[in-house]
Amino acid sequence: MDTKILIVDDEALLVKGLKYSLEQDGYDIDVAYDGLEAYDRFKKENYDLILLDLMLPGIDGLEVCQKIREKSQVPIIMLTAKGEDINKILGLEYGADDYMTKPFNILELKARIKAILRRVNQRETRIGEQIIQLDNFTINTLGRKVTVRGQDINLTAKEFDLLLLLASNPGKVFTREELLEIIWGYEYFGDLRTVDVHIRRLREKIEKNSNQAEYILTKWGVGYYFRTKA
Repeated sequence: MDTKILIVDDEALLVKGLKYSLEQDGYDIDVAYDGLEAYDRFKKENYDLILLDLMLPGIDGLEVCQKIREKSQVPIIMLTAKGEDINKILGLEYGADDYMTKPFNILELKARIKAILRRVNQRETRIGEQIIQLDNFTINTLGRKVTVRGQDINLTAKEFDLLLLLASNPGKVFTREELLEIIWGYEYFGDLRTVDVHIRRLREKIEKNSNQAEYILTKWGVGYYFRTKA
């Protein structure tokens, strides 16, 4: 079955070039030119990955990303002409797995697509069910479900992968560089705040008080780790 990708951008020439280039690699490509069309296509089709522009007619990419995240963990790479840090961080805050600033290198984009899809395929082919439990905290690796104090927690794909890595290695401190390499699957060119944003989002979702973390702890000057059992 072909890998299906949705390209969402209002720049017709860019969409045409991306569509042609990705189809040469064997991907099945759909396109949308505004936010409303993109969300409508998402509701009707099952996509393996979405390339989503930030600035769109109708509803913008951030809102589209947020609406998709309410229903799906499909990987999303945010494409944006805006290079300001705040827009990159906003994309991650709204649930994007990755972002690239225009103009971008098509070979780098393809590498990132392959890395994300490879990681998704690897986790989907795992056999067996593993339960990680600590006090009122439970991770079901097969169902990719997280329950904290009896409440189901809705995580994005990257948030779940990050949490699973930390929880599977309690007490082990991971640097931000290590987390980028392991979870994102390629070299992130120096933007370590990607990890910080995801850690903050995780804490907001699973901790009683995100400012006084109980599960995901910080080793100051080093990185992050998951608490060990008492």
